[in-house]
Amino acid sequence: MPKHTSSWPDVCIMLAACGLLAAGLVPFDKFLGSGALVLVLVLAFFARERQIRRERDLEAYFRDVVSYIKPVMNYAVDRMPVSILMVDEEGRLLWSNAELAARISPLPHPEYGTPVSSFWPEMILKPIWGMTGEYIFRDKEISYRAEYRPVPLKDGSILMAFYVTDVTELEQMRAEFAAGQTVLAYIQIDNYDEALQSLVEAERSTLSSTITNMLDAWAKELGFLIQRLNEEKYVAVMERRALDQAIQSKFDILDRVHSLQGSNKLPITLSFGVVAVEQQTIHDAARQALKTLELALARGGDQAAVSIEGKTQFFGGKSPAVEKYTRVKVRVVAHSLREQIEASDEVFIMGHKNEDFDALGAAMGVAQMVRFSKKPVHILLSALNEGIDKFTERMMDKPEYASLFIHENALEIMMPGPKALLIIVDTHIPKMVASPRLLAAIPKKIIIDHHRRSEDMIENHQLSYIEPSSSSTSEMVSELTIYYADDLKLTRFDATALYAGIVVDTKHFGVQTGVRTLEAAAYLRKAGADPVLIRQLFREDYETNLTMAKAMAASTMYDGCLIVATCREVQPNIQAIAAQIADGLLLIEKVRMSIVVFQLAPDVVGISARAVGELNVQVIMEEFGGGGHQNVAGAQIKNGNLDEIEAKAVEVARKYIEENG
Repeated sequence: MPKHTSSWPDVCIMLAACGLLAAGLVPFDKFLGSGALVLVLVLAFFARERQIRRERDLEAYFRDVVSYIKPVMNYAVDRMPVSILMVDEEGRLLWSNAELAARISPLPHPEYGTPVSSFWPEMILKPIWGMTGEYIFRDKEISYRAEYRPVPLKDGSILMAFYVTDVTELEQMRAEFAAGQTVLAYIQIDNYDEALQSLVEAERSTLSSTITNMLDAWAKELGFLIQRLNEEKYVAVMERRALDQAIQSKFDILDRVHSLQGSNKLPITLSFGVVAVEQQTIHDAARQALKTLELALARGGDQAAVSIEGKTQFFGGKSPAVEKYTRVKVRVVAHSLREQIEASDEVFIMGHKNEDFDALGAAMGVAQMVRFSKKPVHILLSALNEGIDKFTERMMDKPEYASLFIHENALEIMMPGPKALLIIVDTHIPKMVASPRLLAAIPKKIIIDHHRRSEDMIENHQLSYIEPSSSSTSEMVSELTIYYADDLKLTRFDATALYAGIVVDTKHFGVQTGVRTLEAAAYLRKAGADPVLIRQLFREDYETNLTMAKAMAASTMYDGCLIVATCREVQPNIQAIAAQIADGLLLIEKVRMSIVVFQLAPDVVGISARAVGELNVQVIMEEFGGGGHQNVAGAQIKNGNLDEIEAKAVEVARKYIEENG
């Protein structure tokens, strides 16, 4: 018996104290003192005997308990209502309790060495080997929670112990709770005024009622509430299960409404801003739903933007952005732009990395507005700009352009002041700007872009003018110069640069060309734009034409009318070359989508994509962090492998064509 559990030391102390008292009586009374001493000795003998007997009984008891513990423990573990498995690194079962056999019935009890995948194929082993944690997996209609722990062995290797519990009821409750989660949606008719223009009042009323009835029928079909706010906007409150059904059908209501049109033959398009109410209040969720709707509209409309758990998904977007015939917004933006420029001490302008003619033309048009307001202005160009160097070299000997263009190394000696203004053209994505350093250095920012808005947008801007219905940023800037000031005049080089930007992005007025595009081109021609100079700028040398011919000859045709080509060598102006290859491939009979993957720099892989019809390459390029328009888009991937990116691009494109073709 352990010493610390024995009472004998305490008894000895008490007997010693009694003995001392008895000895103290002897001088006063010998007989009484002697009797007391004898009594103490007898008690000591008796206590010792009792102590020995108790220790013997306790030892026997402990022996009995120990003999019972092992079988009791084995029985308890074997009958525990939790399946316990011991698994080796090959995923083979080394031991399990009886509960496992009950769980996998009617399958027989697994024998030693049976692969776990033979009875629980969804159980995860290798990815979590050597770790501690838990996860949920399903087998047939049953949900299991698997808690796992490593079990070290003497030879340094490990096994894994799994404790598997049936949590089907809990998961069903969780799924039911999630399915009943509140969802808010704002719905807007994108082109209400345009679609109903020139219609008589009776036809306008009939078409408007048809749209509302169609939305009401859709709401009844999915089981949610929808309420009309005004002529062109609705609000809907639904459960998550209704949203899941809408997502599963890829918001087919977009196609249903799109089929409607009046006597003017203009189709109706809708945009959705949908937010699942999670941790935020209803008020905050409503504000987020409005922002999500704005995102859908900024991407061109005819789509649903759905925000769930902080991530935004997009559905639809098959139609090109609707061109706005009114220029009220242009005039308002031009007025606001002038106020911001005149309130600044100096203005910096930049586009995206590896600028093209659209970025250059837009930057030069904005620079002319700044010069009109008599403010210092600089256009920052990225290190890679071979596509525009022919044009910029022609301006270097012009005094008015001598100090206009700068590179990032110039920021060392001319860092922006506190009242500087930065105007970003032809992009709105932070990682794509020509100089992230300049972006971070200037707090006052203005964005002018024609690409469909991405979820990743430059923040804290004073003004953003994003119009995906425009053919190019150069078209937008050309219109702004008209309303910036009545007496603003473009120089020959400014007009030519803007005209070149429109020509490049419209593929010589072959795509994304509307009435306002042609009017902007006419305005630029009157201002002195030189088509002959542009034709000279676009001439290609022998090596470039050879590269294009080789890439097109080695292209691969896939099912679904997809064609893919690659350019593996880094060479000057490769981005423009890849775009031309993509355009050329799209001219082949039956091709509906072309993708060119190219080596933009030693550590950067680029993608240029084109499409016709209702196929949307912007959605595909967003998978790679890029963007663009429905039929013209691209992406740049840092530290990527060209072959891997090509394989992924083919996979994503074929899946998209299969689902939407």
